[in-house]
Formats: sequence, structure tokens, C-alpha cells
Amino acid sequence: MKRKNVAYAATAGATVGVLGLTMLTLPAGAGAAPALPPVAPEQLVESVMRSTPPALTGTVEVDNALGLPAIPGASQASELLADGTGKFQVWADGQGRHRVSVPSHNGELTVVDDGSTVWKWDSGEQKVVRSAGHAPESAEHQGPADPAAAARQIIEKLRQTSDVKVDGTASVAGRDAYELVLTPKPTERTLLREVRVAVDAEKRIPLELSVLTNGSNDPAFQVGFSDLDLGAPDPALFQFTPPAGAKVEDGKAEHEPQQRPAHPQGEHKVVGDGWDLVVVAQLPQQQEKQGGQDLRQVAERVGKPVSGPWGNGWIIGTAAGNALLTSDGRVAAGAVPEQVLTAALGEA
Repeated sequence: MKRKNVAYAATAGATVGVLGLTMLTLPAGAGAAPALPPVAPEQLVESVMRSTPPALTGTVEVDNALGLPAIPGASQASELLADGTGKFQVWADGQGRHRVSVPSHNGELTVVDDGSTVWKWDSGEQKVVRSAGHAPESAEHQGPADPAAAARQIIEKLRQTSDVKVDGTASVAGRDAYELVLTPKPTERTLLREVRVAVDAEKRIPLELSVLTNGSNDPAFQVGFSDLDLGAPDPALFQFTPPAGAKVEDGKAEHEPQQRPAHPQGEHKVVGDGWDLVVVAQLPQQQEKQGGQDLRQVAERVGKPVSGPWGNGWIIGTAAGNALLTSDGRVAAGAVPEQVLTAALGEA
């Protein structure tokens, strides 16, 4: 029996981040379902939320069949959202330090959180961005989180608007796991049918996630651990020294208070919550044209023209959600039907 997994997240500020609805999935390990003691759904959810992130070294594989187009010039993390397969490496010391390494078409993106500074190294551009604070998996650093971190966030966001059950067991990356299933309540307006989370039976950390849409038995997107070692990684992995000749730039601190204009570009607004959440953002001008192609031209080529009181634009739709780019540079996206998306755009 082969399990698949998915992580669902929304990233604002870059087109693919908002278009992406971010679900990743990966084929999980095969094998007979392990025999585990029964556990109540809410007990399993609570144990996940209380669990302490362990030290780990893992390989995360991506197999994406969402149908979203690749967006030229977007972040390396967004390349994982284009149809196809890929993988990246994650490390954590269990004390708040992390490392993520993502291959790109022209090199590798490495994000290192050493506990006080976050370093983002793009080997293709020979550039380092240095920021004070934590959270290398945030949108600011454009690096994907490991499945455990992503799944925990999803469970927290969806638990109040879902029916929750435990549906058997699985073996993922050599670890015994419970299958936690979250199904949207009838009042939720979403294209998604359910989210399945494989939860480690011992450590109670999510190992994999699956998002399934209505009308299909296959995950819309796939992400999770294909290999996992819960031993402590080499501490040297969480130290970073800019390579010789690299351009070093300072990014903003994670919690640094800033003066913001009334309608800043790149800012986003969340409309709704739970399964029918929609993210609406104003694209920064420098992201409206990158990689030799105007993003509006991309939307015009692959999207459907739409209009309403909010203006006019183009919708790109898949079985898992919709994304809309307006003619004035706004983007709205969610795992929702088109009418929910356009209504949210009118509210933003």
C-alpha cells in the first residue's frame, strides 16, 4: 500500500506564493499498516500541538500534479510548485536551529537559522541575505518548511472548521504513524475534500500530509518525508559563513517594527478562515515583470478573463483551487470556488 502526503499553505507577497495555495506532496514509504493502540481523534490532535519538535535530518520529496504554470522569475521555493517532481533536504537540532537546502535550476538555495541570525544563500546568484530572527520557513525567506512544521500549522488552522477522525495507520519513512483525517464541515466553501496527516506514533510529529479534492481519489499535491533520521545532526550545519566573493545584503529583522504606507505593495489581507480562506495581495512592482515575461502576459495566456465590481482580470483554476490576477496588479487565491474568490477580492 502506497501512501501519499500533502502540505497546504498560503504564501503572500509573490505571485506563485499566492497562486500556489501551497500544497506539496510526496509518495510515502510502502509497507503493511502497523498495529498501534487506539487513540481518540482530539487526543491525537492535542498531542501533535503539544509535541516538541525533535532533532532531525530528512529528505522531502515533491510530486506535484496541481496544474499550475511555472511563473518566470519567482522564488526558488516556487519552482517546487510547478508540475513535476523534486526534493529538498531539511535539518533541525531540536533547539530552534534549522537548515533547508533546495535545488534550483541554476544552483541551490540554502537557508540557515543559527539561533540569532537567518542566512539565505543563493549559489546561482552568489548572494547572501542576512536577517535577524527565526523562522527560515516563512514567506520572507522563500524556503519551504519541513512537512512536520507545515502540517502542524495546517492542523491548527483547520481543526475548528473540520470534522476530525483517525482512519487507520501507516508506515512513513520507516516510522509507524496514525492517519489523522480532517474533513471540512458542511458550511465550508472549498474545493478540497479532506486533509490526511500521518502522525508519528512515538514522537507525535506529522510525517506527511495529503490533500484530496472532490471528484478524485488521488492527492492534488504531494509532500512529505521519504527519509528521516531523528538523531542529532552535526552542529556545524547550523553555522554559516558567507562564501568568498558572495554579495551580502541585510534583510529586515523578523520582528522589527516598521513604518508602513497606507497601501503597501506586497502586503496581504486574509478574507475568511478555515477551508474557505482567501489571501488577497498587491504584487510588488518588481515582481510584476521578471524573467523576461510580464506576469500579466502569463495570466492572459493561461487564465480565463473575468470581471466584476472589483475590476477585471484572469483566473487560473485547478481542481484544488483558484487564483486571480487583476489588471491593476492584485492577486487573490484560495482552495475555493471562483465565486468565493471574486467575492473576497471585492471585500479586500
